[in-house]
Amino acid sequence: MSLAAAPAAPSAAEAAALQARQSGSSFYTAMRLMPKAERAAMFAVYAFCRQVDDIADDGTRPRPERAAALDAWRTDLAALYAGHPADAPPGRAAFLAEAVHRFGLRRADFLAVIDGMAMDVAADIRAPELATLDLYCDRVASAVGRLSTRIFGMDPVPGEELAYELGRALQLTNILRDLDEDAAIGRLYLPRELLAGAGIATTEPQAVIADPRVDRACRPLAARARAHFAAAERLLRSRPRGRLLAPRLMAAVYQALLRDMEARGWAPPRRRVRLGKRRLLWIVARRGVLG
Repeated sequence: MSLAAAPAAPSAAEAAALQARQSGSSFYTAMRLMPKAERAAMFAVYAFCRQVDDIADDGTRPRPERAAALDAWRTDLAALYAGHPADAPPGRAAFLAEAVHRFGLRRADFLAVIDGMAMDVAADIRAPELATLDLYCDRVASAVGRLSTRIFGMDPVPGEELAYELGRALQLTNILRDLDEDAAIGRLYLPRELLAGAGIATTEPQAVIADPRVDRACRPLAARARAHFAAAERLLRSRPRGRLLAPRLMAAVYQALLRDMEARGWAPPRRRVRLGKRRLLWIVARRGVLG
């Protein structure tokens, strides 16, 4: 389908597919526990993130075409925030309108997510410097957190802080869990400083993940993720204003994943760490009761 013919919003079938992709995940579990309006807004944000992420990961299209598709999203967001003339088509971003207006979601945060995806489109990220990795995490994770904390009803200062800490914690955990999947598409998010510290000179993804010393590069990144989780937990324990069950659950689930990975290590051969449904339900029950 050409960009010009793209639908203004996810169709019912696409929405069902998005939901099905997440139905067994911690994200979907957390979102189901939110009030209806907040839940709908979070699923709209997720649908946006999923669509721009699919553009970035679409290896069947040339990079210039994917970059143009991301630019089209920037154009549609500009139109959404400017307001459409009565006779103008609503554009792809129209499904975000209710969430944007109800919760005051900022265009800059949506654009930051697109900028993060554009980093993957410009070139496959391979062993970025720590500062570049932090920028990437801010764009693809903490920006989503900034959108989310507005939906959660948090005040600006603690909301920004939680988005900063928890967004980075979640993204670093994903990076550590997805080493093999990322390498399969030519990407390596482990920072070059940590690879050098482990004695790994190459930045070729498959060579890095096959090297037993990769465990030594991953553990300092896991320590960074733990520090971000700890900061997020301190903030959540201070009981800021807002509906915070969802971020509490996400933090608990991803900390459990990180602990499992640290226990197993990252030396090859690896198995992708997963939480079984029973364990996930236990975390939900414990966090739901204890807050």
